[in-house]
Amino acid sequence: MNTLSYKTVSANKKTVNKEWVVVDANNEILGRLCTKIAMMIRGKHKPGFTPHVDCGDNVIVINADKVKLTGNKFSEKQYVSYTGYPGGQRFISPKELMAKHPERVIEKAVRGMLPKSRLGRAIYGNLHVYAGAEHPHAAQNPTTI
Repeated sequence: MNTLSYKTVSANKKTVNKEWVVVDANNEILGRLCTKIAMMIRGKHKPGFTPHVDCGDNVIVINADKVKLTGNKFSEKQYVSYTGYPGGQRFISPKELMAKHPERVIEKAVRGMLPKSRLGRAIYGNLHVYAGAEHPHAAQNPTTI
């Protein structure tokens, strides 16, 4: 058996093939949708996945304001933030957040599923979320999923 023909190929920034993908969030469940988005941004759906390289696709999410949460999570779930000042802990529910910034619900869910490292912060920039059905990335010729 010729073992020299079985070399592990690691992708790098030059050899990776990044694509643009559009995902419609209309009537989708938040967690199930975001796991698929996080996997595409990370590049785990590709056969040449390399853990330490940004080899994922650029994902455009449209209709973010029409995403669903099951159970009572829409009104009872709490997002916690801290201003940095004493007594500065703030709480907001998905219902209030959807009224102000509907795209942030998907952004927060996907960010929590990405690695907490330099690479995770870098690949988070490959996510583009829009509340409506329009997006400004038509020049990239994205494929629809």
